[in-house]
Amino acid sequence: MATPSRKTSTPSTLPSKRALPRDPSSEVPSKRKSSAPPAPLPLQSSRPFVEGSIVRIVMENFLTYDICEVSPGPHLNMIIGANGTGKSSIVCAICLGLAGKPAFMGRADKVGFFVKRGCSKGMVEIELFRTSGNLVITREIDVAKNQSSWFINKKSTTQKVVEEQVAALNIQVGNLCQFLPQDKVGEFAKLSKIELLEATEKSIGPPEMHRYHCELKNFREKEKQLETSCKEKTEYLEKMIQRNERYKQDVERFYERKRHLDLIEMLEAKRPWVEYENVRQEYEEVKLARDRVKEEVRKLKEGQIPMTRRIEEIERQRQVLEARIKEKATDIKETSQKCKQKQDIIERKDKQIEELQQALTVKQNEEHDRQRRISNTRKMIEDLQNELKTAENCENLQPHIDAITNDLRRVQDEKALCEGEVIDKRGEKESLEKERKSVGDNIVRFDNLMNQKEDKLRQRYRDTYDAVLWLRNNRDKFKQRVYEPIMLTINMKDNKNAKYIENHISSNDLRAFVFESQEDMEVFLKEIRDNKKLRVNAVIAPKSSYADKAPSRSLNELKQYGFFSYLRELFDAPDPVMSFLCCHYHIHEVPVGTERTRERIERVIQETRLKQIYTAEEKYVVKTSIYSNKVISSNTSLKVAQFLTVTVDLEQRRHLEEQLKEINRKLQAVEAGLIALYERNKHLEHKDNELRQKKKELLERKTKKRQLEQKISSKLGSLKLMEQDVCNLEEEERRASTKIREINVQKAKLVTELTNFVKICTSLHIQKVDLILQNTTVISEKNKLESDYMAASSQLRLTEQHFIELDESRQRLLQKCKELMKRARQVCNLGAEQTVPQEYQTAFQDLPNTLDEIDALLTEERSRASCFTGLNPTVVQEYTKREEEIEQLTEELKIKKVELEKYRESISQVKERWLNPLKELVEKINEKFSNFFSSMQCAGEVDLHTENEEDYDKYGIRIRVKFRSSTQLHELTPHHQSGGERSVSTMLYLMALQELNRCPFRVVDEINQGMDPINERRVFEMVVNTACKENTSQYFFITPKLLQNLPYSDKMTVLFVYNGPHMLEPNRWNLKAFQRRRRRITFTQPSQ
Repeated sequence: MATPSRKTSTPSTLPSKRALPRDPSSEVPSKRKSSAPPAPLPLQSSRPFVEGSIVRIVMENFLTYDICEVSPGPHLNMIIGANGTGKSSIVCAICLGLAGKPAFMGRADKVGFFVKRGCSKGMVEIELFRTSGNLVITREIDVAKNQSSWFINKKSTTQKVVEEQVAALNIQVGNLCQFLPQDKVGEFAKLSKIELLEATEKSIGPPEMHRYHCELKNFREKEKQLETSCKEKTEYLEKMIQRNERYKQDVERFYERKRHLDLIEMLEAKRPWVEYENVRQEYEEVKLARDRVKEEVRKLKEGQIPMTRRIEEIERQRQVLEARIKEKATDIKETSQKCKQKQDIIERKDKQIEELQQALTVKQNEEHDRQRRISNTRKMIEDLQNELKTAENCENLQPHIDAITNDLRRVQDEKALCEGEVIDKRGEKESLEKERKSVGDNIVRFDNLMNQKEDKLRQRYRDTYDAVLWLRNNRDKFKQRVYEPIMLTINMKDNKNAKYIENHISSNDLRAFVFESQEDMEVFLKEIRDNKKLRVNAVIAPKSSYADKAPSRSLNELKQYGFFSYLRELFDAPDPVMSFLCCHYHIHEVPVGTERTRERIERVIQETRLKQIYTAEEKYVVKTSIYSNKVISSNTSLKVAQFLTVTVDLEQRRHLEEQLKEINRKLQAVEAGLIALYERNKHLEHKDNELRQKKKELLERKTKKRQLEQKISSKLGSLKLMEQDVCNLEEEERRASTKIREINVQKAKLVTELTNFVKICTSLHIQKVDLILQNTTVISEKNKLESDYMAASSQLRLTEQHFIELDESRQRLLQKCKELMKRARQVCNLGAEQTVPQEYQTAFQDLPNTLDEIDALLTEERSRASCFTGLNPTVVQEYTKREEEIEQLTEELKIKKVELEKYRESISQVKERWLNPLKELVEKINEKFSNFFSSMQCAGEVDLHTENEEDYDKYGIRIRVKFRSSTQLHELTPHHQSGGERSVSTMLYLMALQELNRCPFRVVDEINQGMDPINERRVFEMVVNTACKENTSQYFFITPKLLQNLPYSDKMTVLFVYNGPHMLEPNRWNLKAFQRRRRRITFTQPSQ
């Protein structure tokens, strides 16, 4: 249990440990945490508290505490204790007890994580000072539900009510100017000027200052909206007026066009009536003509009857004559057939004679041809025998042929061997090309993976990415090798293990460049940070390598707990990078376990004494108290890996590039060998052709004699056959003459018979001609009668056709009259029984009465109307509508301008009430801030900064400091100053707010850890002098250690947080009784 004590002497005289009573119950060490009270002090109520100050803090099952009650003083409260004893737990209790968000502490995002491990519920109670009666706020935390129950003065309430009560006392646990926990110290310097102004307004400004600022921002936003709206409406109004001016002439043209269209409409209305009257008159004329033609048709039909009877009588005569003509034609045909038969027999006899003569001629020609062929064959035999005699002896050619055959065989063997080598070389070339393509694809894949890593770096850390590009182009400026950011040089062996590395190594070091030389790093930082203004990180690898340093414990010893590897074995990296990580992050000492490790984590922590442990999804940090030697562990969930999930093995890529070079070299050698083999094969081919040609010539010379002998033998056989085939021409001629005489006798008899048949046929033809002449006379008379009849019929048909046409025309005109009447009535919107209105009749009188005149006038009016192009019926409507819109828009614009003037007046009034007090407030802060820095032989100033006086959302507080006389004032940023300089600046700014602060208390946790001893002593003196003044806010200063011989004030309250196995049980510790005893001792000492 932590207890407060009021100091009555210097810190050096206060006991750091409390003696425990020697009874049996105290012999067993307690695992609970508590703090022993130092020297007894007067009651806190004897000193005034500011409205809203903390009077009492009670924690139960909260973080490291079982149960603890803290009673702070009204001024400066120093909370001191070793790391891990529970100082920051008190800060967490203040934040959560006053309805702060768990995430603001930077420890966990769920309130259930703040309950002590192993407990299902926890409780925080804060008592705040109020003149009307203290306010007691209680928060009970349920771990299972991750929910809180709220109580005010022991009565149940809601979180919203608690937040309202806290806000009413001007307590802002989310404001870094009032509440600065340990994990948020670095974030104060990251506050933008705008955020710092807002936090300062809320912290020390009057209650209405921040409200005025918000109103100004809202008024300014609405003013911008109104200005934009007025501008848009004004521009729109001007455009509409200009458009209407342009359309005014169009409207006048539209009305002029309408007059022409009305006249066209009236002409089009009269035209059907004129057309109807014309058609009606035409109908009457056609009807009269049709009646006249009908009478003509009747007369023509009566005149055709006698002519028809005469034609029928002549037709009967013609039929009798044609029957007799047919009989004669039949007799003529039979006689002609007989004549034809006799002629055919005579022709056959002539053909027999001709065939006998041709056969004799053929035999004569064959005999002459046989004699000629016999003569030619004998001459050829004689020539072949002479050639055979002169042929050379060919027995000595065989050795030459055998020699050439052997040479040819040897050349073919060499050629086959060469072609085999070509095939082997081609196969080797194809294999090498496939291997080159595979290696090239692998290199491209590695490059794509590397590009993915570089893209992630560029998207998240653009400055670092730009620095990488600069380094790649300027490596010659460095004496030793410079390694790119660690996240690019690390290659995970398994992507799923990337989360361990990213959670173990800070993001600042992951994107840090690694140098082997201090001089190289200074050159790099001067160029990148000073010249190019890029924010990058750089580290130096240890001079002696730690990359291969063995872990203190073998992995085999840890496998029983579920550990499978150390962090160092999960990835590959260059030796200097690995050495840096081993030296600063001890990756060779941090094991990685599985879910099995998490299940037995208590045993792992107790038995292995490892400082850091990774399970499947959590990181455990184990610390040992320097006072009690008790093991304290904390765990956090692992974040998802973002950068190291892409693995690129650079060593393998270099190996692939070397392999590609070797393949290219082999390919060149293979191609050179192929060229040589092609040349050799070409030479062998040429030699092979020469040998074949020689062998062919020798073989032809060798076989020539045998061929001659065969030809002579064949010709002698042919000659013998021709001499045996003999023909007797005289006998053949005698036989042919005898046969021809017999045929001529038969032929004379046939000619006599043919002459008789011809005479009979001639007589029949004369009789037939006489009948044909008689028939022709009858037909001529008939044709004349038919011609006259046809002429009369034609006249009748024409007259009937004319009648039909006139009748159809009459019907068509009648139908057209009806249609025109209907159309005319439709144009005038008249019913079937209605007459033409008087207005139409009057209008029609002034218009032309003929279609030609109407059409001419219509054409003229349409031409005039067509001149008015680009107009439509909606022009007048749009023009009128736009006139109304212009009037309405003018009125709206007037209203908007009045509203804009009102907002400007409001802005002017609120700005005066906000800006002047704000400037005075910033000037006071600047005065105190500058004085604090001057007392430290440094310089600092605070001013109100804005680029545009009208942009109220851009106003901010700018802090500028310098810690060396040789430098200029620089704005406080997370990057320009060191950690200690940022801590000093933050602390002095908070001290500058202290006397101006209207908040009831301020909390600062371990802000002095980054300061050097000189600055820490100076800052502490300022804190004591400022926080211990009358009428200042309550101040909580948390630190694990202090320098010696620091100044002290009676208004300070020092709270020591103790931790150890020999602490007294909380239920046996009575704080009030101890304070009473202490006061009695203090009061009795002077009398002694």
